[in-house]
Amino acid sequence: MAHSPNGLTVASWNVNSLRLRLPQVGRLVGARSIDVLCVQEIKAAPDKVPLMEMAALGFPHHAVHSMPGYNGVGIFSRLPIEDEEALDWCGKVDCRHVRARVAGIDLHCLYVPAGGDLPDPEENPKFRHKLEFLDALTDWSSRSVDPDIPALLTGDFNVAPLETDVWDHKKMRRIITHTPIEREKLGAFQRSGPWVDAMRRFVPPEEKLFTWWSYRARDWKAANRGRRLDHLWVTPTLAPRLAGMEVFDEARGWELPSDHAPVIVTLSPALAET
Repeated sequence: MAHSPNGLTVASWNVNSLRLRLPQVGRLVGARSIDVLCVQEIKAAPDKVPLMEMAALGFPHHAVHSMPGYNGVGIFSRLPIEDEEALDWCGKVDCRHVRARVAGIDLHCLYVPAGGDLPDPEENPKFRHKLEFLDALTDWSSRSVDPDIPALLTGDFNVAPLETDVWDHKKMRRIITHTPIEREKLGAFQRSGPWVDAMRRFVPPEEKLFTWWSYRARDWKAANRGRRLDHLWVTPTLAPRLAGMEVFDEARGWELPSDHAPVIVTLSPALAET
């Protein structure tokens, strides 16, 4: 099985329209050496996804699950893609999950529903769908994920699970992304792998860690009312290869930014197979 001889660097970014933010993607790959870029909210019909432009940026290989106007996920790689699969949950083809095998690793790019504004599944169908979506992922993971096979699952999970994943735990407890039921269901999903939280391998759980800052803040950096909505999980067999992690929050300050910052993880080379 072929492996990247220099390890693998994977970035995840909710770009909030790939075509709109191609210049920012170019700035990111100019600033950081990235082998695989997983993007969420492509927001383009399959024939409108800018594949040629992504190839020009150094990513000739791709696995995309996209639709007009909203959602859409994609894995763009410098290295060949050996296998790919689009997955859908809850009986909806809404382009929120794609899988590809790169350098011997199963990569999953995921975009969990946001859930609307009212944290009541009876009154808010969007929130009910979010909870059902997390349940479906948990069921899939418990049945299909082998902890002994290298896999990395990343994307915008739209849940900040830890108290330190939000700027103010007490004020956020009734706000969607940090309600107890969402945190409980994301925890069940993580345990179903089990999946290792790669980001918290490098930043202790007691420390604040954010990947998203609202557009509403005039000065997002000064206010720093962030949330950690973007995640990188690995299977236990891949965890020993975790070599580095960065939230590239510089991108949040660029012109015409996404409200999410890219998250980057580096894996050390695999041991030679005998």
